Amino acid sequence: MTIRRIENRDLLATVWTWSGDAAPARGDESSPLDIRTRLEAVQAAGWKGVGFVHSDLMKIVDRIGISSLKGLLDDHGIEIVELEFISNWWADGELRKASDTVRKDLFAAAAVLGTKTIKVGAELQSFGATGQTVTRGRFLDSLDALATDAARFDLRVAMEAMPMSNVRTIEEASQMMREIGNPHAGLVVDTWHVARGGSSYQSMIDALPMEHVFVVELDDADEQVVGSLWDDTVNRRRMPGDGALDTASFITAMHDAGWRGHWGVEIISEELRAKPIAEGVREVFDKTIASFDAAEDIPAFRTPTNA
Repeated sequence: MTIRRIENRDLLATVWTWSGDAAPARGDESSPLDIRTRLEAVQAAGWKGVGFVHSDLMKIVDRIGISSLKGLLDDHGIEIVELEFISNWWADGELRKASDTVRKDLFAAAAVLGTKTIKVGAELQSFGATGQTVTRGRFLDSLDALATDAARFDLRVAMEAMPMSNVRTIEEASQMMREIGNPHAGLVVDTWHVARGGSSYQSMIDALPMEHVFVVELDDADEQVVGSLWDDTVNRRRMPGDGALDTASFITAMHDAGWRGHWGVEIISEELRAKPIAEGVREVFDKTIASFDAAEDIPAFRTPTNA
């Protein structure tokens, strides 16, 4: 007997799911594939949204212009666009100068592409930080200021806690959102980061202020970390249902806690990068839908009392 119906199954292919042979912090991060080829692949598979990383977006815009890109997205049935990744927004000097350039570019692109949410990162050496050095107070003040700036453009920012960053767990990230209390600052809640941060899905939904959940992302992984946390996250993620993280239960937890938005799917892996783009995005899509089917039959999670 089906326990719940999960009606909203609109899926967004995050940056790395549909970029082919590209990876975070590798080269300039841009996709080697033509944008039309990529859009044809995601449309054929059934995706409703896509994500762009700054460098890839700027290369496309330089080639065809932002208005032409918007037209291509519309022509291929793309209804949701997310942009990323603003890093070092708390920093000084050259790091902050580069961060502000990315911010300006993404905010401007968002106005044309209809984007509402920009993903932002915590302090992470792979994105230029010189170590986990920012104080908690400065980090929170800077995030509050970033969100307030985003609000001027009718945007919001979603921070992603990562176990190898200065915000390691979803519980810590949730507490930060409560302290900031800015309606334009929220969270990315990602299966891999939640699980690798040591949180159970029950503790996750108990901790979350759901009004600050802006982005939810699905993926899977092996039971144990393969290599370093960084290697595991950028090379070894698995498609939903192929690993040990129980993606279906993650979906159940988020749905029962009240999530009704679209679902990002973030598969960053050598295996996916090696596949032809049409085959890869179709396989990810189909396995994600299978996880939704499985989630409908999982016994209910207790919903949080502190949200």
